[in-house]
Amino acid sequence: MEHNLDDLISNYGEKLLRYATSILYNHQDAEDVVQDVFISAFQNQSTFDGSNISAWLYKITYNKSINKLKKRKFLFWGDIPQNTVAAPQPSGLSDDILYALSLLKPQDRALLYGRIMEGYSYDELSQQMSIPPSALRKRYERAKKKLADHLDYDYETKGAKI
Repeated sequence: MEHNLDDLISNYGEKLLRYATSILYNHQDAEDVVQDVFISAFQNQSTFDGSNISAWLYKITYNKSINKLKKRKFLFWGDIPQNTVAAPQPSGLSDDILYALSLLKPQDRALLYGRIMEGYSYDELSQQMSIPPSALRKRYERAKKKLADHLDYDYETKGAKI
């Protein structure tokens, strides 16, 4: 790997942390995952083909985040405790949107985050998530619909208008 570890951490650390937090909804777990990502990337640098370091790091982050969820076997039922989703930096998203996102599957959150917040193409997301671009397009449309439905429900119960 031509990139040294310090450069990778400074260039990708915060981005990967936000990405992992969007999947895990737990900042502390996300920090652990990102640390594991850099350790894993360093240890497995010989397997990197050199084509796209960003996609490779995001793919490792995605897989480690999903594995963390499987180990944790934590389902979001009801209200999420504030300290679970609190991050040290504001996300720029409203509480309503954060709550609606918490109701989605982690894979859908990862897809929405990658597409909307990071601006990745379907091809880039396909490399990260190991899902064909055409399937991601469909999944993205379904995830957006689910998010909108959750927001509509939330607004209706609070009496606010969209």
